[in-house]
Amino acid sequence: MRFAGRRCLLCNCEGSTTLEVEALARALGASDAERPFEHLCRAELERFRALAGSGEPLLVACTQEAPLFSETAGEAAERIVFANIRERAGWSVEGRSAGPKIAALLAEAAVAVPPAPALELRSEGRILVYGAGEPALAAAERLAGRLAPTVLLSEVADAAPPSVVRFPILKGRILRLQGHLGAFVATVENAAVVAPSSRDRLRFGPASPKTELEADLVLDLSGGAPLLTAAEKRDGYRRVDPRDALAIERALFDLVALVGTFEKPRYVTFRAELCAHSRSRRVGCTRCLDHCPTGAITPAGDHVAIDPYVCAGCGSCAGLCPTGAATYAAPPPTSLLERLRTLLRTYHRAGGRDAQLLVYEFRHGEELVSAIARFGRGLPARVLPFAVTELGQLGLELLAAPFALGASRTVLLLPPRKEPELASLRASLAQLGALLEGLGYGADRLAVLATDDPDELEEALWRPTLVAQLPSRDLLAMGGKRSLLRLVLERLHEQAPAPVAVVPLPAGAPLGRILVDVEGCTLCHACVGACPTGALAADPDRPMLRFKEEACVQCGLCENTCPEKVIRLEPRASFEPAVREFVTLKEEEPARCVRCGKVFGTKSSIERIVQKLAGTHWMFQTPEQIERIRMCEDCRVIVEFERGERPFAYGEPRRPRTTEDYLREREEARARQAEGEGSEAS
Repeated sequence: MRFAGRRCLLCNCEGSTTLEVEALARALGASDAERPFEHLCRAELERFRALAGSGEPLLVACTQEAPLFSETAGEAAERIVFANIRERAGWSVEGRSAGPKIAALLAEAAVAVPPAPALELRSEGRILVYGAGEPALAAAERLAGRLAPTVLLSEVADAAPPSVVRFPILKGRILRLQGHLGAFVATVENAAVVAPSSRDRLRFGPASPKTELEADLVLDLSGGAPLLTAAEKRDGYRRVDPRDALAIERALFDLVALVGTFEKPRYVTFRAELCAHSRSRRVGCTRCLDHCPTGAITPAGDHVAIDPYVCAGCGSCAGLCPTGAATYAAPPPTSLLERLRTLLRTYHRAGGRDAQLLVYEFRHGEELVSAIARFGRGLPARVLPFAVTELGQLGLELLAAPFALGASRTVLLLPPRKEPELASLRASLAQLGALLEGLGYGADRLAVLATDDPDELEEALWRPTLVAQLPSRDLLAMGGKRSLLRLVLERLHEQAPAPVAVVPLPAGAPLGRILVDVEGCTLCHACVGACPTGALAADPDRPMLRFKEEACVQCGLCENTCPEKVIRLEPRASFEPAVREFVTLKEEEPARCVRCGKVFGTKSSIERIVQKLAGTHWMFQTPEQIERIRMCEDCRVIVEFERGERPFAYGEPRRPRTTEDYLREREEARARQAEGEGSEAS
């Protein structure tokens, strides 16, 4: 059958999977319903070869034999996509009733996913082996025939000098290691080169206080703390216990393969103009900086900078970014939402009920799903598996979207080994939990399970739930992060059991308002200049502070910039119409010059200046001097001149000395001398 521009090849895998092709064709809007294959990967492989050679894009409902199909198709393999309907749906005790789920899985697989932008990394095989004595030298000897090692000994111990030196040998201590595959730089303290006259033990020449060594790869056998943050995520760096010979052999095997040119996805796209990190050296949002496990994000003035070569693609920055400045690109969020939308819409259109979404990382969850299907009861017919690249990329808008699309429940399957990295996801889940609870959905609609045990996962998925089915809705994957979040929340509010106007949210949520102590605010508008999203605004005609809640991302820049410290944040989700409009937080009469009546400021700010300067500053001691503060800039100058105080006078200029001055002074000195001699004679 054909749908979404592809011909779908179904196989019942020797009758082990029940396929009702007529019902599937109706659910998918297919043009025809073809009889499924029974042994496409073996007895009917030639039939597949002919279909692949026709040039028509294919959707093959099998992932187990995907390598065989791709090899058979040759160049046509790039036009083929694969879907797993066997372990995910057909191999289940409810497999006969899994027709709506099979249709949904096929429709999701047909969604086009744009390729992620790529970076190029190049390694020429220069490897730095860092460790103590004999283990480091032995590892370098093993690598010398394939790579270009340099040994840096952290401890010399009793290592014997090699009879033939095939690589540089130094001693020293690494103070700092930076870089990535193909471009590591190690800053070494007290680096010294081995002396060629070393006889019974290694001796070294004079040490350099600080030296930099460059390398494409690094093998760390020091046995100490990792030289890099999240070292296991840094390509080209391997840290191994020097006492574990088997682990060293595995590391050597992996490192030898890292020579040549490699492509790495550019996981995150970044738009600096949307970043709300800082303004005028006042720090606001630090969500991405606080949660990046690899240290790939650093402050860079008013925004942050993301090193794509160090980024390991966890997605925390994209999931937490309140403005959309950081966006996950492998794949982008719009592609992820379109897959989710297609999955749930097709499931409901095929007659499916009580949709329960199982969200997991493909590398982790797919193996557990396969184990349940092969050795257990399989997945329930209502459970729709949804694989993502990284769970950390899921922000509040993507976590809430399933409920806006009609999913009754969501279960997130977390890899236990990655628990420390998923603090950002936990924060977003806490915000979603508060929303669901506040709108009356209940806390049971959202579950988190961190396990590597398929039996535990199976038990959790088959456990009866008491959540009511939600109405099926549609949601277009359009707009940026903020507009999409607002649209999802409005859908949740429309169908909420308790549609309250305001739901309080935990600290750090990307939604909310600001509270201003009106009495302390002087309308200096420092907050307006600092606001990166335009949520705060002034009025050109009157002293006024205005605020639009829909634009506020709770970055905290206004709070940190306010000189009077009268602003505080209140995270919340408001569904009142007023959030889309500017509201006036404070307004007051303008300050008028006491002499000419000209408007030149606000009363509160002028009076605050009077309080601070009157009687304490030498220029404002008398009532007349204090009154000048209440004058405009023109009248202050006029009053100064009217009083005759000559405020700009510099005194009499110094007269230059001439020859006449010197001659006159000499004559005067002689006269005084003669007068003194005459008085003595008398």
